[in-house]
Amino acid sequence: MGFSDFVAALKDNPYFGAGFGLVGVGAGLTVLRKGAQVGMVYFRRHCMMTLEGVRMQHLSVQTTYLQNETGKISTAFDFVPSPGTHFLKYNGTWMRVERNREKQMMDFHSGSPFETVTLTAFGRDRTVYFDLMEEARQKALHELEGMTVMYTGVGAEWRQFGYPRKRRPISSVVLGEGIAESIVKDVNDFICSSSWYTGRGIPYRRGYLLYGPPGCGKSSFITALAGHFEYAICLLNLSEKGLSDDRLNHLLSVAPQQSIILLEDVDAAFASRDLQKENRTVYEGMGRLTFSGLLNALDGVASSEGRIVFMTTNYLDRLDPALIRPGRVDMKLLIDHCSQMQLEKMYLNFYPDEPKESAVEFASLALSHNKPISPAMVQGLFMLHKHSPNLVIKNTQKLFNF
Repeated sequence: MGFSDFVAALKDNPYFGAGFGLVGVGAGLTVLRKGAQVGMVYFRRHCMMTLEGVRMQHLSVQTTYLQNETGKISTAFDFVPSPGTHFLKYNGTWMRVERNREKQMMDFHSGSPFETVTLTAFGRDRTVYFDLMEEARQKALHELEGMTVMYTGVGAEWRQFGYPRKRRPISSVVLGEGIAESIVKDVNDFICSSSWYTGRGIPYRRGYLLYGPPGCGKSSFITALAGHFEYAICLLNLSEKGLSDDRLNHLLSVAPQQSIILLEDVDAAFASRDLQKENRTVYEGMGRLTFSGLLNALDGVASSEGRIVFMTTNYLDRLDPALIRPGRVDMKLLIDHCSQMQLEKMYLNFYPDEPKESAVEFASLALSHNKPISPAMVQGLFMLHKHSPNLVIKNTQKLFNF
């Protein structure tokens, strides 16, 4: 039997014909599937654009709390896309929104699952993404208008701490004569002098130290100052367990733009080296942060530019001179107990309808006790008699009960 006869016999065999047909159909389907995959890849590469956001933390129902002028809290609900695939049309362009949530992977610090949001637009015009991001940015800024955002260091990044709070008027914090004005002027000059620093080869950063007795308005003024310049506040606790030199340096380098870095009670983290020699039991903080690491982070070769740092302490004499030398601290200001002028201004701030004579009388009576008075003590008395300025004058001795 020749080869042609063998082929003819196979052709007439129904089983072979059926099998060959199945193989042919399968091969054809495989070619079509592969061609479709290649075509889709080509189409996505040349006719579509993809934008991916990592670790988004929106929920299917987002709850916000709004406080009105009367102090009452109202609740608002916003529905956002749930995990899955969604389609939307933005400025005439269709987009596919794919939101994936990794149920098995959790953020160690927040406990939220890791998420990715991928936007795929039909077309090759990238401006649609720029327009979308800009609109989102504007809406986010509008929601924070008139608010001060607080950040705290979590791991290697800054995260919003609590809800944004209404900006506090800087006039509501009454400091000593000319102190507030000098700080505001200096910060404003710094913000407007980037090119001046660069042209002279001076590191573009500014450090401030507010020191004085507790309750005299150091932290309150920094909060009001941030609101005045529409800045955020990055609160960093140097005594935090686990804070290392590298992490501190990284946090200072990646601080949000237009923010004030606040290091409160720096004396609690590092005492003077002279005191440490005298008393080895002096508290040195519970983290792995070293004193040299703090100095390098504030004013080392790797420290970031365009940074405003405020430090506060109740005990100036406990600070090492190296920490507060020029370059690390450019302005040192004493925030002291209340003077006659401060007491008068605070009285008129709380009771704007009262005459100047009543403010003078209150201040004189308060100081007649010959005891130091902090703004916190005065505020406590005013809060006790919010609507009774006459009782405040009659009961100035209650100042010293707070």
